[in-house]
Amino acid sequence: MATRTETLQAYIRSARWFGGKGRDFTVTDVRRLGTVPGRDDPPVVVDLVELTYADDGSTDLYQLPLVLATDPDGGLDHAFVGWWEDADHGWVHAYDAIHHRPSMSLVLDAFVNPDDSSGLRFVRVPGHDLDLDAIPAPFSGEQSNSSVLFGEDAVLKFFRKITPGENPDITTHQVLTEAGSTHVAALYGWVETATDDGVPLHLAMLQQFLRTASDGWEIALASVRDLFSEGDLHADEVGGDFAAEAARLGTALAEVHEQLREAFGVGSAVAEVVAQQMADRLQQAIAVVPQLEEHADRLRGAYARLGGLGDFPVQRIHGDLHLGQTLRTIKGWKIVDFEGEPAKPLTERLLPDSPWRDVAGMLRSFDYAPHAVARSAADDDPHVTSQREHRADEWAARNKEAFLTAYAGGLNSEEGVLVAAYVADKAVYECVYEARNRPSWLQIPLAAVARIGTP
Repeated sequence: MATRTETLQAYIRSARWFGGKGRDFTVTDVRRLGTVPGRDDPPVVVDLVELTYADDGSTDLYQLPLVLATDPDGGLDHAFVGWWEDADHGWVHAYDAIHHRPSMSLVLDAFVNPDDSSGLRFVRVPGHDLDLDAIPAPFSGEQSNSSVLFGEDAVLKFFRKITPGENPDITTHQVLTEAGSTHVAALYGWVETATDDGVPLHLAMLQQFLRTASDGWEIALASVRDLFSEGDLHADEVGGDFAAEAARLGTALAEVHEQLREAFGVGSAVAEVVAQQMADRLQQAIAVVPQLEEHADRLRGAYARLGGLGDFPVQRIHGDLHLGQTLRTIKGWKIVDFEGEPAKPLTERLLPDSPWRDVAGMLRSFDYAPHAVARSAADDDPHVTSQREHRADEWAARNKEAFLTAYAGGLNSEEGVLVAAYVADKAVYECVYEARNRPSWLQIPLAAVARIGTP
């Protein structure tokens, strides 16, 4: 019979939220963080599992909310983790509690009736009465985290990969909620505990459920498809023109950035240091995407111009902004997922950065949407392909201009240099990502790189 460690190892390796796919690892520690209060049988516990990778000895921490049943539950076969002798509860059948409705209702109730002696701290933000009768249902669309919907009232997101320290998704939503921002889903609360040294561990966050929300990326793709279906019409002549929405997004981001400045303050960055970091990332990227070498001089030129600016302001930002991180509701645009770039360590994601990084992420997303549709609608007729690419460029330019104008009005010379450098840095990152994950899409960011620095 497999040991508990071996069972957890096999379960985590197969989980869709596991971020170390393809890397060999062993489970080197399991720590019980606490028990959800309010029910003893079956208990709902939260375990923290430490993984150590064979290739470099590095470690990751993953959270497992588990319901520990004495007897097997056939209705939860799809969520079965394993069975073992638990130190606190004896022999148990362990299931992923995300998929057990009574357990998730128990978690929601703990926000109203907390018990800090359980080892878990349920923090509630004042201002919203939770619907404790709402039926929980796991959300199937996520990859790196796990979310549970509670009717049309709230959504609870469990962070699977845990990094000691404050999670910016929680702290940023907290200040924006307290500031009355209309551009985020309101924060209702969060779950936390701490390491033995007192370092906080943020485990989950409870937010407003945006019932009428539509994904910003999908709306943009629909606009592009409308344009392509209209033959020779221009982007501003079709019914699905996205420019007004792009402008509203620019206004929303400007207001969010202003609220973050007021809450977290403003610092300064040394332009020469930031430019060198971009140049270093380019050099590393060339090793992965050799095609970047022919564009390296122009990219370094964009970074050098940034390096000549001296100091420039930095602040708390989103850090990984693109159309897929936006939702359109009947009350306007909402920006989601303030965790920052997931590939970066938490210490880096918490650092202040230029708001132009967020702007650059959106500008690149406006370029991606039309060219992704163009590639998916490939045609053997070179004239049709050329016409479609021309329309894609036109759509991108129109929406970038609408977004940027709404965000900042006209750019002064320094802002122009900052935008150009951050767009170049983002495009290089995209080249590496596509080369590793979607090689057939690599041409999209490569084409953008080829245009950088050209008239």
